[in-house]
Amino acid sequence: MIILASGSPRRHELLRKLCKNFVVEVSDAQEVQSAADPKILAVENAKLKAGSIAAKHPDAIVIGADTIVVLDGEIFGKPDGVKGAEEMLARLSGRRHEVITGLAICAGGKIFTAAEVTEVFFGTMTAEEIRQYVATGEPLDKSGSYALQGGATKFIEKIHGDWSNVVGLPVYRLKKLAQEAGINFEETSNDSRN
Repeated sequence: MIILASGSPRRHELLRKLCKNFVVEVSDAQEVQSAADPKILAVENAKLKAGSIAAKHPDAIVIGADTIVVLDGEIFGKPDGVKGAEEMLARLSGRRHEVITGLAICAGGKIFTAAEVTEVFFGTMTAEEIRQYVATGEPLDKSGSYALQGGATKFIEKIHGDWSNVVGLPVYRLKKLAQEAGINFEETSNDSRN
């Protein structure tokens, strides 16, 4: 059985590109808030999420992911309300930042990890554009206060790297990590339930 330790509909949709049958069980793991390196933080939180579910289902393959936005070494998590979202977007406006997703797969008593980094370049946004976007509510539950696949598309000048990473689950990196763990999602998902 494959379990995705995430309630994110975007991650569900992306994981379906690799395997059709999996179950979702949202982790209640307490996330780490800081680390010396943003990549380490993202991977550590992915491990915590996957590990908390794997402890309940030791025979399952459990996938955890954690996505963060980093600007000048500062980690941007989910915003603290409307004002927080507007402030984050104003800081990202006209700038390059990184989106980092930590991945963890728990399988057969072992844990396999990886991190994917994508550069995102925002065009300049006016205060009114930011206000209108935040008013849609979309940014309020997203790391960095935006969704690449949503209304923020019109602000993104370009990206370098894997777009699916920015959405929340780097599909290619996850496929390679699964291969490293000896997992073939297509074969395994035939034995799963959904």
